Amino acid sequence: MEQISVFDIFKIGIGPSSSHTLGPWKAAMMFWEELGLGGRRSELKTLKVILHGSLAKTGKGHGSDLAVVAGIMGEDPVSVDPEMVKCILTAISLGESFYPLGAGGFPFRPSDDIIFDRESSLPFHPNAITFSFRLGDEPEKQEVYYSIGGGFVVKEGQSGNDSGKGQKPLPNAIDKAADLLYWCRLKNLPVWGVVLENELNWRSREKVIDGLLDIWEAMKDSVAKGCSTGGKLPGGLGVKRRACPMAANLLGYTFDPRSEWMTQVARQSDSFDRVLRWVTCFAMAVNEENATFGRVVTAPTNGAAGVIPSVLLYLQCFSNSNADKDICRFLLTAGEIGSIFKKGATISAAMGGCQAEIGVSSAMAAGALAEAMGGTPEHVLMAAEIAMEHHLGLTCDPVAGLVQIPCIERNSMGAIKAISAAYTALESNPDSAKVSLDEVVLTMKETAMDMSSRYKETSDGGLAVNVPVNIPNC
Repeated sequence: MEQISVFDIFKIGIGPSSSHTLGPWKAAMMFWEELGLGGRRSELKTLKVILHGSLAKTGKGHGSDLAVVAGIMGEDPVSVDPEMVKCILTAISLGESFYPLGAGGFPFRPSDDIIFDRESSLPFHPNAITFSFRLGDEPEKQEVYYSIGGGFVVKEGQSGNDSGKGQKPLPNAIDKAADLLYWCRLKNLPVWGVVLENELNWRSREKVIDGLLDIWEAMKDSVAKGCSTGGKLPGGLGVKRRACPMAANLLGYTFDPRSEWMTQVARQSDSFDRVLRWVTCFAMAVNEENATFGRVVTAPTNGAAGVIPSVLLYLQCFSNSNADKDICRFLLTAGEIGSIFKKGATISAAMGGCQAEIGVSSAMAAGALAEAMGGTPEHVLMAAEIAMEHHLGLTCDPVAGLVQIPCIERNSMGAIKAISAAYTALESNPDSAKVSLDEVVLTMKETAMDMSSRYKETSDGGLAVNVPVNIPNC
């Protein structure tokens, strides 16, 4: 049984894609760290990095080459200065070489040494990255890593995720929603209570709470940055940022990220139209930041990073909920729902289309909101099921391979659906539900398997081919 922590689902990192940016970044770090542990970096004579399949087809728009460089330069996506990221991007565009620390002066030139293999896809997963290298006088070697969605990385020949938690038995083993419900009923605990018991298997209660609040602070920071930054998004599409003018229009004055902006938002009218506009604004703010290689939190992916923060802000600003405990309970619940989808289906758009990103994030947010609003475990699972049911078959077709069109707007749609799903569940009798969460997870998996690869983050179909663009090498 794969063990997935809430902190595996929620990762602080750099946009625009958890599978195409964060994944290759972590793969490069893993490769580089292995060389370091073996004390062999200084023997490196040649290094070629090959991006296969979906990684190659949309790698430029997702900054996969940036990720590889940052990883072998020793930059950490959690703490790296976003301005450093922009400097790396500029250097790559100018064709400059990089000199990885500890490589004995070995030059790495992305324009020559990173290869975008758009023609082949490796069997295990469409997001494959091969490191082809030579040490000293030895023959050339190859190591293959797979970015399997949500920032999770697996090395060829290994199994499980890269969290390094080991396989100590959990007090509440959960593979499916039915398992989660079993433990809730047996122990008379809410969903978050069952999840917390598992988290305490890996870290102290204090570290769990502090970690969750750190995640929330990072989410809020991405909202505030997005609501206060105007201009156009990078990449050549000329997409204008809309969250900043939207926030200013709603407030009646310029949004100031240094102020008590949540209090100012909460003081406003909670009329339906204003709440709807704020939720939309919050979601778009996060994903506009994501599109600019800014810092966001995978939830469960970068492309869907705006749904959870916007729904949690809805809870905080418009539902009289401001306590830290509500934030922690929300994130614990959402994280477990995300792990159920990862175990039973996928959270990778390259495997399942956008139903695996926005659909999963909407289900996570719906279940967590139902929990926060006083719902039973049955209500929580019902809310998650409703949200996913109405995202089934959603394709991933980013225009020009950029996480902008239709990705940014889809986050606001996923957030609104999550809120609607939560209230629908809370007004229903779960005993009368005709569809279970496990059934919808299975359906999503089967839908993903049937879906054409053209609609799985390859930009070979849908809006990606029907919207005219003129960007070189898009």
